[in-house]
Amino acid sequence: MRRGFTLIELMIVVVILGTLATMIMPRILDRPEQARRVKAKTDIRSIQQALSLFKSDTGRFPTTSEGLAALVTNPGNVRNYNASAYLERVPTDPWGNPYIYLCPGLNGKDYDLESFGKDGEDGGTGDDADVESWNIES
Repeated sequence: MRRGFTLIELMIVVVILGTLATMIMPRILDRPEQARRVKAKTDIRSIQQALSLFKSDTGRFPTTSEGLAALVTNPGNVRNYNASAYLERVPTDPWGNPYIYLCPGLNGKDYDLESFGKDGEDGGTGDDADVESWNIES
């Protein structure tokens, strides 16, 4: 008895795989932007943790002028600064832009931290919407 697949069986498998690919590919191709938005939210949460540690050590958040760079290098004579406890480097958002940091914040928080999203500009909707620390669900 011969083992293996016949040409017809292989053709049926190819047709099934092709059909599945045409149904699934549009969904997969739409996911990169969603993944970038999730990455931005994750980055913001990580930066928030580093900011909390900075405040716990120094008694304050970095000023707007010190920026997020204060989480990597001591911006001056900051008391109780612990360089190894915060960030190794300041990340850029998934679209290659810097995260925006303001302290004190303008949205009822100690600070504002945001990414301007895909378009790199303040505001926007859909894929261009900003990812904002004060609007991220915990």
